[in-house]
Amino acid sequence: MLATSLLCACENDLKKIHEISAKETDKPIERTTGVKVTYSDSAHVKAIMETPLLIHYKTQSPYYEMTKGVKVTFLDSAGTISSVITSEYATYQEGKKLIELDKNVVAKNVKGDTFKSEQLIWDQTTRKVTSQKPVTIITTDGSIINGSSLVTNEKFDPWEIPNTNGKFNVKQNISQ
Repeated sequence: MLATSLLCACENDLKKIHEISAKETDKPIERTTGVKVTYSDSAHVKAIMETPLLIHYKTQSPYYEMTKGVKVTFLDSAGTISSVITSEYATYQEGKKLIELDKNVVAKNVKGDTFKSEQLIWDQTTRKVTSQKPVTIITTDGSIINGSSLVTNEKFDPWEIPNTNGKFNVKQNISQ
């Protein structure tokens, strides 16, 4: 009878341990402030990510959270800036090498075109930037282009947006 009581007590304690450990995996294991991460490939800097706060979660699919905003600067092969993205919030999924930028996302390419959306996803493996949310592009000539989604590269040039509408500035020689 004593052995049965001890066995039941251990079983209940194990259940509690599993419940507590499941809750603990949702807690951050590391908080870092003033972060600047440099992404390079073949000894060439490709991007620089800056965030005031980086929180690391060690779950089955480890990820980082940037709750105070983020700035990603992309560089071309010569080391000059080709585009910049900022957002109020972002997550980085370690295993998938995806950075999901959310809330007031603004990107600007070297030509001066500005891209606005509530979400952009940067795939480090394919080097593509995509969005399944509505996108607005303001070009340097003042055209405003709206679309239902976006597919582009890290330079934000060229870009594809389906279901476009907007205000397009067209230069036309009337005398012809």
